Amino acid sequence: MSTHLNEKVEKIEGVIAKLVDESTKRKTIVVEGKKDAETLRELGIGGLVVTVKTGGKSFLDIASEIELSAPSEVILLLDFDRRGREGTKLLRQSLERVKIKVNVDIWLELKALTGHEMQCIESLFSYLQNLRKKT
Repeated sequence: MSTHLNEKVEKIEGVIAKLVDESTKRKTIVVEGKKDAETLRELGIGGLVVTVKTGGKSFLDIASEIELSAPSEVILLLDFDRRGREGTKLLRQSLERVKIKVNVDIWLELKALTGHEMQCIESLFSYLQNLRKKT
């Protein structure tokens, strides 16, 4: 079991490294709330991080703000619960409609690696720490 956990930790760390790299390339990362953004900072991810659940704005308001900032690409990293999945779908459609490149690959990779063990991006840091302790 330890080998399986080691592989899982390495894969998650690889996804995080990819996210760190992407964040340095003028790509906007979209998360749900402030705690999600703080978690990304704890993991060493810089760049522009936009939160969708602050200030009482709708997903469409956020999509309009992102469009105005003219990013080269938007990485959607909302939670894996129902609201996050729906928000990801809605934002993706809205942004692609105005010809903004949307990346959900990292979101899909994390979702596949964590399964039902992790629902919120804000728990990614602690989830990874717990996995490391078990190895």
